[in-house]
Amino acid sequence: MDFPQKSAYTFDDLRRLVACLRAPDGCPWDREQTHGSIRRDFIEETYEAVEAIDRDDPALLCEELGDVLFQVAFHTRIEEERGRFTMEDVLTGITRKMLIRHPHVFGGTEVSGTGEVLRNWESIKNAVKGVGSKTETLRLVPETFPALMRADKLLKRADQAGADGTAAVAASLPGVYEDFLAAGSGAEGEKALGKLLLAVTAAAREKGLDAEMSLLAACKALTEDFAEAEENTREAPETLPEAFREAIGR
Repeated sequence: MDFPQKSAYTFDDLRRLVACLRAPDGCPWDREQTHGSIRRDFIEETYEAVEAIDRDDPALLCEELGDVLFQVAFHTRIEEERGRFTMEDVLTGITRKMLIRHPHVFGGTEVSGTGEVLRNWESIKNAVKGVGSKTETLRLVPETFPALMRADKLLKRADQAGADGTAAVAASLPGVYEDFLAAGSGAEGEKALGKLLLAVTAAAREKGLDAEMSLLAACKALTEDFAEAEENTREAPETLPEAFREAIGR
């Protein structure tokens, strides 16, 4: 199958490439894929782009954003083949959404600063989605979010709804910690652990901290501590457990 060789390609070229891959004489693997079969790929590519952002690596970010864009083009092509929507629908939808949600830029609305921008954003979004209750704003938080991130978002929306959710849940931390220590290892333990993690997330919010990012930093430190302990015990590998405990205790 012929495809033009260029020094630079456009978004239309990417769309044509995906169409070629999905064509009857294209790639057998690409033709077989569905939204569900490559769902995990979409998630992984997105996380890899986020990692490039965290590393402040522009070359890697450029590459990973390309992978994310390919996923967008691929999923859209599947829907184009089904006749349910097109790339033009996707582009039109997001452009209209941004126009509507920025009335202070594209309309006559005046704002005093970022806080008012965010409040207007939530208000417009809820109106467009037809949200009829404060509970619905919580239920709209995707269940596919990482758990700590979802917990933080739910607490934030409970606060916005006037429930002072962060403070209420954070106040339960000492009690739920005791409950967790006393709980068994089965379903009772899982329930107690869930309440504990939620309370820890709330306590983090009260201090202006991000539980998700804090845990990621701790995981990175754990890996570095393990690497140090392993290096220090190469001549006596049987002492690794003790060295590791010392490393993480510092």
